[in-house]
Amino acid sequence: MAEPLTKADVTKVAHLARLKLTDVELDLFTTQLGQVLGYVDLLSELNTDDVPPMAHVADIANVFREDELKPSLPRAASLSNAPKTDGKFFVVPQILEDA
Repeated sequence: MAEPLTKADVTKVAHLARLKLTDVELDLFTTQLGQVLGYVDLLSELNTDDVPPMAHVADIANVFREDELKPSLPRAASLSNAPKTDGKFFVVPQILEDA
């Protein structure tokens, strides 16, 4: 079995996902994620030597419709309900830190 999940692991993942967790949430998620990873670890006990790799469990074909050209929404209409724009683009808060 893999090493157990620690609070430090969950804290690191939360930081990467830009989540702020309380101490109670950190304890809860450490326990819950540890249980999920423990269950997934059980799956490694299955012998899959004779199972061919597959992208999907069901044999499916392309279910997408054909692309059709249609007029797009005018820029003014798409920006009309935005909380902040520069007249040409949506303005959103920067989420990437400077290097």
